[in-house]
Amino acid sequence: MDCQWLIFLTALLFSATTDASHCANHGVDIVRNISEEGQDSYGIPGLSHTTVAGSLMHGLKEVEVWLQTIASGAATPIHRHSCEEIFVVVKGSGTLYLASNSDQNHPGTPQAYPIFTNSTFHIPVDDVHQVWNTNEQEDLQVLVVISRPPMKLFIYDDWFMPHTAAKLKFPIFWDEKCYQTRATKDEL
Repeated sequence: MDCQWLIFLTALLFSATTDASHCANHGVDIVRNISEEGQDSYGIPGLSHTTVAGSLMHGLKEVEVWLQTIASGAATPIHRHSCEEIFVVVKGSGTLYLASNSDQNHPGTPQAYPIFTNSTFHIPVDDVHQVWNTNEQEDLQVLVVISRPPMKLFIYDDWFMPHTAAKLKFPIFWDEKCYQTRATKDEL
């Protein structure tokens, strides 16, 4: 084997290992410093997301925990997902918009709920929702727990977009690096 080819192959393997090193399969360390965990916006303006403990990143099977900060005036996309979700508002305030009309063809007009520091709320499976930071003075920071990770996310352009037209996002933004598809065997 040519020496340059060997150097290239070694560099390629090393970069793949380094890039996926945050994708552990051996569970979560007993004690970790959240401020040392990676944060990203994943192209969502005003969002900062940290996976505190995740299925694909840390090997959890039943729950996943996130720390998200939403800047003043920013919001999550209008969306629904294949899991239950529980929020704890760590700081700030805002508005939860929730449409529980999953029996209709589209989410419809959502109900608005004020959220504030030390409040908690839950989102049932497949209920369309959106979280807005409507506080002009400070960021909204939430601790989020989801069931049954990794989840399937359906994103809506607006509240009257048909459910059948919602865009499926799987794997979700922060799981993309760690998600590995298994090779399927062709039928004989």
